[in-house]
Amino acid sequence: MGVELEVLQADVTKLDVDAIANAANTQLMHGGGVAGAIRRAGGPEVERESEEKAPIGLGEAVETTAGDMPSRYVIHAATMELGGPTSADIIRRATESTLAKADELGCRSLALVAFGTGVGGFPLDEAARLMVDATRAHEARSLERVVFAVHGADAEAAFKEALAG
Repeated sequence: MGVELEVLQADVTKLDVDAIANAANTQLMHGGGVAGAIRRAGGPEVERESEEKAPIGLGEAVETTAGDMPSRYVIHAATMELGGPTSADIIRRATESTLAKADELGCRSLALVAFGTGVGGFPLDEAARLMVDATRAHEARSLERVVFAVHGADAEAAFKEALAG
């Protein structure tokens, strides 16, 4: 039985899934981008829990509650040092760690965002391919559905192409 994969143009903070991913920095500081949106939507609890679990290593993932968002958890995956660039290896490891954490938490559904493509400046099509490949290779224990929650037509096209490939 495989995991159902889909691409949605969506605000990850509004999705009704068990867990959402945050492309975090190793200090788990919620600045702009997805992390900022999660801070605003989830409330102070998410940021407080993040601060308690920081720092984490590149490619590692930790969970917090989701605060005021519909999901139960936020899985924060370190895709870069604070303000620094990322790499293919880090994006792959962060994806694998996020999937493993979701299974560890007993999640049936997970929303992933495009790791490393915002502040990290990583090419969208390569990130999509890395993340889709890592998700397909993951041996799910509880996960049944993974949504790639993207923003913009370019991201949607990149992830749909990666899924078709």
